Amino acid sequence: MSPHKTLLICSCDKTQSLDPEALQTAAAAEQVIMVDQLCGTDMTIAAEHLSGSNEVLIACRQQAALFERLSDDVQAETGQSAPLSTIDIRDRAGWSASSAKPARLHAKQAALMAAAQLPAPVAPVKTIQSSGVCCIVGTTEQAIRMAELVQDELGVTCIVNDAGPIQLPSANYDLARGQLTGAQGALGNFSLEFAKLQALNPAGRGALGYGEVKTTARSECDVFIDLRGGAPAFPHYEKRNGYFWADPAKTGELERIALTARDRVGEFEKTVYFNLEPSLCAHSRANQTGCTRCLDVCSTEAIFSFGEHVQIDSDICAGCGTCAAVCPTSAITMNETPFEAITQAMDVMARVYREHTGESPRLVIHTLGAGADAIAYLARYHDGLADDLIPLGLEQVDRIGHAEIMAAFGAGYAEVLILADTEIDRRAVAAEVELAQAMLTGTRNSPSRVRVIEAQELGEAGDNAGRVSEPVLLVGGRRDITRVTVGAMEDRLEAPIPLPAGAPYGAIEIDPDKCTLCLACVSLCPTGALGDHPDRPEVQFTENACVQCGVCESTCPETAITLVPQLDVSKDALSARALHGEDPFECIKCGRPFGVASTINRIVEKLENKHWMYSKSDNVQLIKMCDDCRVNAQFHGDTAPMAGGQRPRVRTSDDYLDS
Repeated sequence: MSPHKTLLICSCDKTQSLDPEALQTAAAAEQVIMVDQLCGTDMTIAAEHLSGSNEVLIACRQQAALFERLSDDVQAETGQSAPLSTIDIRDRAGWSASSAKPARLHAKQAALMAAAQLPAPVAPVKTIQSSGVCCIVGTTEQAIRMAELVQDELGVTCIVNDAGPIQLPSANYDLARGQLTGAQGALGNFSLEFAKLQALNPAGRGALGYGEVKTTARSECDVFIDLRGGAPAFPHYEKRNGYFWADPAKTGELERIALTARDRVGEFEKTVYFNLEPSLCAHSRANQTGCTRCLDVCSTEAIFSFGEHVQIDSDICAGCGTCAAVCPTSAITMNETPFEAITQAMDVMARVYREHTGESPRLVIHTLGAGADAIAYLARYHDGLADDLIPLGLEQVDRIGHAEIMAAFGAGYAEVLILADTEIDRRAVAAEVELAQAMLTGTRNSPSRVRVIEAQELGEAGDNAGRVSEPVLLVGGRRDITRVTVGAMEDRLEAPIPLPAGAPYGAIEIDPDKCTLCLACVSLCPTGALGDHPDRPEVQFTENACVQCGVCESTCPETAITLVPQLDVSKDALSARALHGEDPFECIKCGRPFGVASTINRIVEKLENKHWMYSKSDNVQLIKMCDDCRVNAQFHGDTAPMAGGQRPRVRTSDDYLDS
């Protein structure tokens, strides 16, 4: 136990049951203090411990702001304040239906407490500079109105897209007319493209007008305000830093945007959510496209093709983590929520719960925003979470892929539920949930053990009749843990598990009638799943290394390769096996093996007596020779096509003397 931590727990006016000893052990605290109203009549106890030297952990997240202010007051009075942290065990575990089993609630509280003690991953940050250069695009009336709202803080240029009347020009912002045709970038680095751009001509008397028309023009800015009223310039525009899209039909929309946009000046810290290892990427080889899974799912278009691998724009990336969830080679990993941290939290919570109850818990994965709010509402006004349901909060549920789901089963959870905030979230996780369900079906377990749920299902009791598998050691990468977990779910898997199209596991089939053993597929395989034999023409395949990227299929000049999505957890998948091979052809002159027998025979069959070079001659024998023998035969034989005339005899001095 830590000699430097004090745990303060509160029954919240005697509305929840607590087990102080279990919580003290889970928190690794030196002492535990239990009260009934820590935010009210017992606040002096909190102040007393905050003035000490021990770290203080308060089991109340609802009043976290109050305790932080109390800590500041203690600091001001005494000149010191103990380190403070808070955790919620009430909404997520303490408040539940009257029929809930106290032992389960106490076990869940201890599980949440133990997981909170794990070190939090630290994500790097980058600095973004914004000089406040702002571009407003929209109708004349709306654009000028917005310019008037933000002109004191931002350097504004208005690009209007209509022929509305122009008031007296203002020196506080520029005005032009044109049509937006393209937009890229994020806060501090927007690049906008326009067609038919005309700058305002402020000189002269009478009605104002625009100048010469430019067919195309480009503009760069730090802040982009879009008042066109049509579709946003970016997908999932709300995640694009520095971009503001207004719905003209909403009252007060311009004022709302102006309040936020005015603050987008200065230096900002942007979290770098991801880590990219290009050498692991299976996107492309030799201009043959392979894996595009991350490109297909990125909602903000932050990922783009960059030669043989992908690249990610850290300014645009919003950190949803969908790319990492679908990446088959772990070329993309997340800094804030790495796979290892998620699996460790799952494992700790399941283990602590199991130690206290001897039962399997269920897991619900939710967002820290709307998902957490739904749980809090359910706890305060209804029956709360089911007593066996342990919550795991993440910034985005998109971060969860089949590997995280299977890791939860590997940790011993009976069910894995995903609470999606919106229909967009449901669609984002649908493919990975389908893949996990296919794996469960393949092990003769119910695919309903993993599903996406609505908030009203959080209080429903689950069937904990038995674990789908005994807990396994969650060590290794995503593919390793998936394979081990699926293998542990069934004592004996007689055949590979069929998976949906696009799954990152599988085999390949080679049509022997088409394959010429050119080995182009072997040379371009990005994961080393395909190899050759050192002594004979043969394609070898290691199924465990195959990510079904499709490079081999698109590379094969004979279209002889077919992808077969499946999961084989047997030992056979770990070692290389021959897919297709033949004996080499032996040179008819020297006997040296070269080429493939079927290919040589096929060439001879197609050319012999069917092409003028190979008719009424023995030239066809050249095809059956190795490189060296073919050259010798072409230059030195009696009927060699490239043979020169007979060389004249070398004359000596004797020849001249005799003549």
